[in-house]
Amino acid sequence: MHQSIKIILVFLISTKLFATEIKPPIIFTKAEVVNASTTRIPFKIIDQLIVVEVELLDKEGNFIIDTGSETLILNSVHFNSSKPNVQDGKQRSGVHSDIENVKAKFLDKMSLENFSLEKLKADVIDLSHIEKIKKIEVLGIIGYSILKDFEIFIDMHLNQITLTKTDKQGNRLSEKVYAETIHDSIDFKLKNHTIIVNAFIENEKVLFGIDTGAEYNQLNKNLDSEILDYFYPSKELKLTGASGKKMTVMAGNLYRVKLNDSIYFGPMKTVLTNLKKMNSAFSTNLDGILGFEFFAQQRTIINYKKKKLYFIKFPIIEP
Repeated sequence: MHQSIKIILVFLISTKLFATEIKPPIIFTKAEVVNASTTRIPFKIIDQLIVVEVELLDKEGNFIIDTGSETLILNSVHFNSSKPNVQDGKQRSGVHSDIENVKAKFLDKMSLENFSLEKLKADVIDLSHIEKIKKIEVLGIIGYSILKDFEIFIDMHLNQITLTKTDKQGNRLSEKVYAETIHDSIDFKLKNHTIIVNAFIENEKVLFGIDTGAEYNQLNKNLDSEILDYFYPSKELKLTGASGKKMTVMAGNLYRVKLNDSIYFGPMKTVLTNLKKMNSAFSTNLDGILGFEFFAQQRTIINYKKKKLYFIKFPIIEP
């Protein structure tokens, strides 16, 4: 049995040092405190990926916000350690192919201001293929294991994420969080870490997963023709899967998508692909994935404990 690596990670919301002037291991370098249980973190969009700036273990760089990832992921390119990890050679399943040589690190504690998350696990994976394609340095990925204890407001209008701590029932610990008004909501199912919603393409029922880490919407190419009639192909696109393997898919626009009579979408960039691998890996039966395009059209709040999505309207800009 390998010896566990014990790392204490402290999430802070400012760049201030402790009174002892010892620099904490991890900092959201541009975050803003709203109240004792809420923080706002600005993000940048890099090729349809939501990226936040983090300082971690004397390294400062980019983390991707990805609800499609089950765990916190550290890029082995930047976090190699001479000490042994807890598990070696473990395999994970990605959307298109298996990810091999996954190592795991167990983290004693992660703190965000005055509340903390304990006994977290981080997967250590080679993410160099993402860095090469996106031409940016990626320290890691922040996934479900970190986000599940918060209500998460993903605001593409202001390019910021608001994280507010919730109790066991999913109630916000502070009511004074959002200046905006929530205008609608829907329930979702949670399959492992995957958010699943009932939706419609025109009047045809479909089952979609919601994933902040999906650069393009994905539609199962094996759907009935009545549904595929609303997908308008335009070009072939080469994508790189979670394992770094490349594949060619048909890209285009998907029309007439709605969650209900009041939550609907304009044309969304979508790729036509085979979701059999993903459905098998996560024991789901999804017809598609809604990613960046979904959040670009709907200011969305995710509450994992209540299993609800809330929506805030974009402001009306006077001409």
